[in-house]
Amino acid sequence: MEAVTEGGWSSLPVPLSPGVLRALRELRFHQMTPVQSATIPLFMSNKDVAAEAVTGSGKTLAFVIPILEILLRREEKLKKMQVGAIIITPTRELAIQIDEVLSHFTKHFPMFSQILLIGGRNPMEDVEKFKEHGGNIIVATPGRLEDLFRRKADGLDLASSVKALDVLVLDEADRLLDMGFEASINSILDFLPKQRRTGLFSATQTQEVENLVRAGLRNPVRISVKEKGVAASNTQKTPTRLENYYMICKADEKFNQLVHFLRQHKQEKHLVFFSTCACVEYYGKALESFVKQVKIMSIHGKMKHKRNKIFTEFRKLPGGILVCTDVMARGIDIPEVHWVLQYDPPSSASAFVHRCGRTARIGNVGSALVFLLPMEESYINFLSINQKCPMQEMKPQTNVLDLLPKLRSMALADRAVFEKGMKAFVSYVQAYGKHECNLIFRIKDLDFASLARGFALLKMPKMPELRGKSFPDFTPVTVNTDSISFKDKNREKQRQKKLEEQRKEREENQGKKKFVKNKAWSKQKAKREKKKKVTAKRKREEGSDIEDEDMEELLNDTRLLKRLKKGKISEEEFEKKLTGNQRFKAESVEDVESDG
Repeated sequence: MEAVTEGGWSSLPVPLSPGVLRALRELRFHQMTPVQSATIPLFMSNKDVAAEAVTGSGKTLAFVIPILEILLRREEKLKKMQVGAIIITPTRELAIQIDEVLSHFTKHFPMFSQILLIGGRNPMEDVEKFKEHGGNIIVATPGRLEDLFRRKADGLDLASSVKALDVLVLDEADRLLDMGFEASINSILDFLPKQRRTGLFSATQTQEVENLVRAGLRNPVRISVKEKGVAASNTQKTPTRLENYYMICKADEKFNQLVHFLRQHKQEKHLVFFSTCACVEYYGKALESFVKQVKIMSIHGKMKHKRNKIFTEFRKLPGGILVCTDVMARGIDIPEVHWVLQYDPPSSASAFVHRCGRTARIGNVGSALVFLLPMEESYINFLSINQKCPMQEMKPQTNVLDLLPKLRSMALADRAVFEKGMKAFVSYVQAYGKHECNLIFRIKDLDFASLARGFALLKMPKMPELRGKSFPDFTPVTVNTDSISFKDKNREKQRQKKLEEQRKEREENQGKKKFVKNKAWSKQKAKREKKKKVTAKRKREEGSDIEDEDMEELLNDTRLLKRLKKGKISEEEFEKKLTGNQRFKAESVEDVESDG
């Protein structure tokens, strides 16, 4: 269903309630987007929907409005502890955002209570909040919602509360599955009534989403809304008002180019994406030192309690830089982001589209830039074919300051910077080896020396990927890195204490035979059996002169020998049954025993 155009809210076949129209006027949404005009009438007329639309196209209102209209039209009004609608979304940030949008509408409907259930806080707080205020509409992340379904012992019977459920929405459905929430989603679905309306909303429809559609929806209407004009014919997956750029530069030039770019655009709002949490930690701190008079914040998936605060604060800023991982790549609506900068390409092509979609949202203009290494240039053609994503080249800036020596000096002056750099390098290499486009992003093509210089490392870390390699183009520092201390005196005190304990332990154990704890006999036996099977398989694969038949004879002889030793057969019976395999045949029992 693609031939859908925008229109005023009054053009909908089913009229909206006055409270909903009032909230829309307050939010200054005077026109519907295509996904809204396609989805709202279907969702309100008892249809399950599976909607696919480009990122930033207004999918949130496409399910928030039908939820409110369906609950308003209920014959039996919801009681305090009854749940009428659940919205499940992959990240806390997206859940917070949806909860905010929903609150603009529910303030006009005091009969409805809403509750936000996300990680990063004590589950008992959520239990008490639900018991006190109820939650007719729940906005939740899968893990926390699944946890609360199992809190009956704490006095919360959520399974009974959801018996009145009318609507379930899975937002960013493909991301829910990518992040490993499939088991949680299935567990939640088991608690919900079958007679309900279900909506799946996403920017991309994957095979996993297709499986979820079949499992969770009843005769769904599929909605696929494309951008107008040329984009529609090409099925372009990024907004048409988005200017997409790429820059080809060496690994040891990327950081300098990034800092130069950010210094040139200080008054604007930026998202800078890195591939791993460790890279965010390292480069976030580095940027704070090199880009002055700009608010720089960092956020990634391993932050537990700070994430909500950082996200909320950055949304309110008129300008600044948010250094982040793909935790910020999906569905997040941060007002007026001017540039999305991808320092590292994402692990999948669809993630590239979602990252870019943090700008140029709902008709606004925006720009995105991805930094690529010279051997990654074919990624541009891949994106153009795979994601229908047109891109323009941006040439590297000339006369750029080399800041890497200063970053190295920072690592020499503070062990925290040194350790963060080493962790960031290791995590980057490991993530690179797991890239979905492994024909383009090949770990064997990486110039590790240039990469290490780009990370301003003092020495090469010990890791399997570097084993047996030499790096003449990388010069490690002559300083013993163990002597580098933490600037934080408490951390340095703890480190010295640990080093002293290790030194004493080495002295005590000097000359002593290392004690190896015995494993359980059953585990040893299983390990031996596994080793035998692996060895036999390897010999077969290597074309060993032991054929399958010979191997069977060998195993048969071994079994016979065990039976002889246990006294289950006599020597005469053993010799009669012994196979004719000449490589393993013994002349007598004594020879067999010595061979064994």
